[in-house]
Amino acid sequence: MRDFVQRVVETLAVDENKDRVALVQYSRDPAAQFYLNTFNTKDDIVNTVRGLRHKGGRPLNTGAALQYVRDDIFTASSGSRSLQGIPQMLILLSGGRSNDNVDVSASALKESGVLIFGIGTQNSSREVERIVTDPSYSQMTKETQIFQSGFPKSNVDLFSLLFHIRLVDKSIARKDVVFLLDGSDGTRSGFPAMRDFVQRVVEKLTVEENRDRVSVVQYSREPEANFYLNTYTTKENVVDAVTGLRHKGGRPLNTGAALQYVRDNVFTASSGSRRRPLNTGAALQYVRDNVFTASSGSRRLDGVPQLLILLSGGRSFDNVDTPAAALKELGVKVFAVGTRSSDIRELQKISYDPSFALSVSEFTDLPNVHQQLISVLGTVIVRAPSRDVVFLLDGSDGTRAGFPAMRDFVQRVVETLAVDENKDRVALVQYSRDPAAQFYLNTFNTKDDIVNTVRGLRHKGGRPLNTGAALQYVRDNIFTASSGSRSLQGIPQMLILLSGGRSNDNVDVSASALKESGVLIFGIGTQNSSREVERIVTDPKTQIFQSGFPKSNVDLFSLLFHIRLVDKSIARKDVVFLLDGSDGTRSGFPAMRDFVQRVVEKLTVEENRDRVSVVQYSREPEANFYLNTYTTKENVVDAVTGLRHKGGRPLNTGAALQYVRDNVFTASSGSRRLDGVPQLLILLSGGRSFDNVDTPAAALKELGVKVFAIGTRSSDSREMQRISQDPSHAMSVSDFTDLPSIQQQLLSSVETVTDLCNLCLFSVDLETTRKDVVFLLDGSDGTRSGFPAMRDFVQRVVEKLTVEENRDRVSVVQYSREPEANFYLNTYTTKENVVDAVTGLRHKGGRPLNTGAALQYVRDNVFTASSGSRRLDGVPQLLILLSGGRSFDNVDTPAAALKELGVKVFAIGTRSSDSREMQRISQDPSHAMSVSDFTDLPSIQQQLVRTFDLETTRKDVVFLLDGSDGTRSGFPAMRDFVQRVVEKLTVEENRDRVSVVQYSREPEANFYLNTYTTKENVVDAVTGLRHKGGRPLNTGAALQYVRDNVFTASSGSRRLDGVPQLLILLSGGRSFDNVDTPAAALKELGVKVFAVGTRSSDIRELQKISYDPSFALSVSEFTDLPNFHQQLISVLGTVIVPDPTMKPTVKPTIIGKKKDVVFLLDGSDGTRAGFPAMRDFVQRVVETLAVDENKDRVALVQYSRDPAAQFYLNTFNTKDDIVNTVRGLRHKGGRPLNTGAALQYVRDNIFTASSGSRSLQGIPQMLILLSGGRSNDNVDVSASALKESGVLIFGIGTQNSSREVERIVTDPSYSQSVSEFTDIARVQEPDALSRMTKETQIFQSGFPKSNVDLFSLLFHIRLVDKSIARKDVVFLLDGSDGTRSGFPAMRDFVQRVVEKLTVEENRDRVSVVQYSREPEANFYLNTYTTKENVVDAVTGLRHKGGRPLNTGAALQYVRDNVFTASSGSRRLDGVPQLLILLSGGRSFDNVETPAAALKELGVKVFAIGTRSSDSREMQRISQDPSHAMSVSDFTDLPSIQQQLLSSVETVVVGVTTETPTVLGKSHCGDLRVQTC
Repeated sequence: MRDFVQRVVETLAVDENKDRVALVQYSRDPAAQFYLNTFNTKDDIVNTVRGLRHKGGRPLNTGAALQYVRDDIFTASSGSRSLQGIPQMLILLSGGRSNDNVDVSASALKESGVLIFGIGTQNSSREVERIVTDPSYSQMTKETQIFQSGFPKSNVDLFSLLFHIRLVDKSIARKDVVFLLDGSDGTRSGFPAMRDFVQRVVEKLTVEENRDRVSVVQYSREPEANFYLNTYTTKENVVDAVTGLRHKGGRPLNTGAALQYVRDNVFTASSGSRRRPLNTGAALQYVRDNVFTASSGSRRLDGVPQLLILLSGGRSFDNVDTPAAALKELGVKVFAVGTRSSDIRELQKISYDPSFALSVSEFTDLPNVHQQLISVLGTVIVRAPSRDVVFLLDGSDGTRAGFPAMRDFVQRVVETLAVDENKDRVALVQYSRDPAAQFYLNTFNTKDDIVNTVRGLRHKGGRPLNTGAALQYVRDNIFTASSGSRSLQGIPQMLILLSGGRSNDNVDVSASALKESGVLIFGIGTQNSSREVERIVTDPKTQIFQSGFPKSNVDLFSLLFHIRLVDKSIARKDVVFLLDGSDGTRSGFPAMRDFVQRVVEKLTVEENRDRVSVVQYSREPEANFYLNTYTTKENVVDAVTGLRHKGGRPLNTGAALQYVRDNVFTASSGSRRLDGVPQLLILLSGGRSFDNVDTPAAALKELGVKVFAIGTRSSDSREMQRISQDPSHAMSVSDFTDLPSIQQQLLSSVETVTDLCNLCLFSVDLETTRKDVVFLLDGSDGTRSGFPAMRDFVQRVVEKLTVEENRDRVSVVQYSREPEANFYLNTYTTKENVVDAVTGLRHKGGRPLNTGAALQYVRDNVFTASSGSRRLDGVPQLLILLSGGRSFDNVDTPAAALKELGVKVFAIGTRSSDSREMQRISQDPSHAMSVSDFTDLPSIQQQLVRTFDLETTRKDVVFLLDGSDGTRSGFPAMRDFVQRVVEKLTVEENRDRVSVVQYSREPEANFYLNTYTTKENVVDAVTGLRHKGGRPLNTGAALQYVRDNVFTASSGSRRLDGVPQLLILLSGGRSFDNVDTPAAALKELGVKVFAVGTRSSDIRELQKISYDPSFALSVSEFTDLPNFHQQLISVLGTVIVPDPTMKPTVKPTIIGKKKDVVFLLDGSDGTRAGFPAMRDFVQRVVETLAVDENKDRVALVQYSRDPAAQFYLNTFNTKDDIVNTVRGLRHKGGRPLNTGAALQYVRDNIFTASSGSRSLQGIPQMLILLSGGRSNDNVDVSASALKESGVLIFGIGTQNSSREVERIVTDPSYSQSVSEFTDIARVQEPDALSRMTKETQIFQSGFPKSNVDLFSLLFHIRLVDKSIARKDVVFLLDGSDGTRSGFPAMRDFVQRVVEKLTVEENRDRVSVVQYSREPEANFYLNTYTTKENVVDAVTGLRHKGGRPLNTGAALQYVRDNVFTASSGSRRLDGVPQLLILLSGGRSFDNVETPAAALKELGVKVFAIGTRSSDSREMQRISQDPSHAMSVSDFTDLPSIQQQLLSSVETVVVGVTTETPTVLGKSHCGDLRVQTC
């Protein structure tokens, strides 16, 4: 064994910066012979290995040894460079079976990225096979031949192979290798050497159909494939082709274009590629939409590595960053080899990893790196396909008889899976009224455990059947990381539903939510449930109908897992051609028409395959035919052949794009977008647009339309790129007669487009005083006699509205087979005109009745800005449907789309209508009304008007009153104020609701929102209020309390119904606790907070608490409240209701010593004189930074009409380079000034990984804006987007721009104004302070001599001295009956640990919780602020008692109730959170989920157990297995006290620079937002 180690070491390049080696021997215990940082030379290691002595001892504990190397060797302190991305390898030589468990520690090593190789004997081979990364990484020898004749003559060869290829089952070691060769003029002399190099590499490959495949591409100005991956299937043919390569020639060198070309044309299924995706959201989405579909021929599940070898002899003339990033996103491993003429940094950026960039002097030196490249190539490891499979079983009373068959079915499906922690995982949930998880995805790791559990399943029983709630449950509780889901790693998520009856609740919303989150849903239903199951599943064809539950459907599900039953080779597309028909294209129009005809010839035009539409435009667009006009290719071709040129000018491309979005890509025009059919737009444009194209192009992309743009030399190529879905989809020809030259390129791009990603539509804010009301009237033949009554009804409702330009707007649409707008929301601006139009309505007629198409029509054509909708301005959108029959088409999808858009739908039907259909269409089932026939409409008129008035005028108002000792004299005035405000409200069950809460140290609700339903009762309760008293004043805890206990459905809050939530705080002093976190939590919840304080209050605190600083009001004393009573009432009336699903904007806090700093400079004509001062300012700020690749990074962008990057965050690594570049900056010039576009540009192009941003690593992102004028475009949207993405924005403006800059910056205090930029060096003068808030007045007497100090301070501190190592420590003590005798020892232990802490308000805080069956807090983190008080409280602890021991529930309790801001936790301030658990037994409940939840929250858990505890349970609970400690009994606690304290200190040092985790909500489910 010793000789083997020595020979392997001989082959390594041992050096501190190259290979490092450590060695550990083990028997009962492991012992390190030397660490990774012990020796820096090969000789030292070899000498030490030669001198090794056998350790001896027994038994053999391999598991403990593996754990030891993970915790003590693969660490930074022992020399490991894992955090720098250096490969970590473990070679295990084991001669016997372990006495302890090896699985947990082996898994932990693998999870941490260690590659494990192993050699075993016949006694240990099976165990070693389980330990290694892959079974092929294990090798067996006979006991008697160990390290002798049984091993290869040279073990070095063995491990060379083990490192670089898969030794066992070579059939799975497949690679797709593409060589990208620089064929430009500059490499002519070196080309033979390049060709020979390729030949030698190919010789090392196993080129076969199912093994390695090879392609070669040459490039210079344009790339050209010499042969593709599927051209040759034998090594001989590939070698012959390589030998015959001829140099391409050409200049300049466009490496970027070549990288893009291989991405789009070589790494495709049609070229034979077998790639596997990288686990990132953008990459997954891309390959999902373009590659991983049956129709594209992808064999993604083969997981074949994709390799690109680039040989480049010079620096590229074009930008390589974007295509290189695109290749990496695609999962392609890029290796780059350059010469001395190449740019090594460019090669490193191109390469998958900087270490994959190699360099030679000339290409004739390529043999020198041949072996190095072969070695690196072999490191690519194939990962086996995995799945997370969840079974959801109907366990209601109705399936009792069929349950054994369901159980057997699950068992048979599980038998076909490869169950393993790193392969397939399985969970199972039963449901009836409520769902119940039988086991989670991370409960079992073996097939036997799952099968045994399934066999033992008992039928749940119960009724009714709530399938919707069950679907929501699995989304929120099963498909989560804490329950074992690996969705964030890109593992497919599958749900198999077995339902035996119709659900009692709504299934559509929760099913849609699952599908949106990427879960693939399969379903089996009975005759009672089949139609509902069809709506739930991902695709109707994945739903199987059975009269009862099947005897065996294993084959079915085997198929469902690997294919989607729908033949994806049938690739459906909706293709719209948008043709420039302006005067300028008259001569080119025949060529455009022929081009369209040829493309159509390549399509399969049929009803259920491809559909085609053609639109022409000049000043106005005009549809020649729609997607549903023709259903055969012959008809489409005839229509295209007959096209006549439209003519006209100017060319308004933007209006045309908007037109196709609103009128062609709609269900009524034949679009199948909502069915997931790809939507393609092919634009042919012969000139630059006279109107704006950006907004409509963005709207098309949001809709999921893939846009391809083809222009001529008269077009604006940048405009074409902006319009296209992807810049590579913008093509150019000299004129339209050259279109045939790009036809194949277009068709190839089109073919790559697959399943459509339906973007989530967003809900909008509602305003309380305006409404957009659309009437949708059934005008079919069946309502002819009732139409006059419908018309009269509309007229009477309109009479109740306030129709004005800025108040209510009205539209009327009639429909039968097709919908038709009688007038739009912006057609009339007076009530008289609307009433006249309604009076003149004529019945439409026609059949059948297509309500679904009509709903889709109003969504796409009426609720739009161009039709007068003010949805984006937050005005409520109301739709009133009058329908006299059942719809012939599907209404669910368009109804859901309207609801997603935020439209409130009211549906009125007759006895001929389907009442359930009306309820499904309505926003709420209570909004569906019914009359016998339309002549009875007057009977519900008042009900309707009252209902939708309530939708816009209801409020939930909570008063939070300071009841501390300091407000005793002012309390009567506060009480009177509340009474007067209530008098102005309309307190009723369905109108306004009121709650009152008082607080001092603790909050206390006087009454809740649902306590009283009349104004009289509320006024009586307010009149009877008694002052609470108490101190200190904890406003933060009170805010948290109202969030968690008052603004909830159980307390009467109607937040989820969209009702405005208002909090009015009256506070008479400064809070003793932190208010920032709970105030932010209230804002995230959508609560509008108004804060009223006195002269004793802190006005800045009130502004921070308020929803908007302008919502903070101040009086001298509470007796002055009547003076601004009307002011508050007025402000309340303007409140806008937030979308409750909107993502929270998290304000970042700066911690740590690294920053990414971007300067955005106004380079417009207006700043020419001031530009030198701006340049000097940037230089001075840069001088204060620690510029380095691993410290501060800097980028700079200038802008006027368009932004231009001067350099990126990864362009320079030294301060000198940046300063020199800044000095040489030239003023950009230009107008107008588009600050909004510039902000968007830095968000999309600078704050990205490819440009050097380290936001994903938690590095603070900062933008410093210098703006000298008011923007010509809108800045709010892009500024908000930057803030939401966590960028901290600082700004300096002039007198022309200061107010706008104040809106842009993260906080108004982060903006500063100067008269002109030439004054920028003088802003330190005292009068400048008048514009600064206290946060920036920390500089005391005036501004610093240099603004650099201001920004330096803002960068480096946020008022809290991070050098003070603070901790929040919670002790969780087992208080069950089993620890009664040991409790005094536990109490003493806690006291001794506390003695070692620095307990103060701003240092360490302590809490103690005891638990048995239930947990109970003895005191919280903010209960005591001195060590004496804490020690006294600990000394007085009494044993709790009780059984059983529920450790899981206790862990969940401390997470939800102790590690919170209201209990004193400072987690969101970045203070380390520590939990010390003392447990004397095994838990009776599950500990894994709550333990994982604590870890996700960032809590470091230390677990101490006794001999009665389960040591593995302790390890699972702990943050790290090494944090699990054990004593014989609690009296031995002193023996581990120092060990615990040392571990705690280590953790604190490591965590003080970590970023806090903020848990928020988004419309897509649970969102974890990480801020700096």
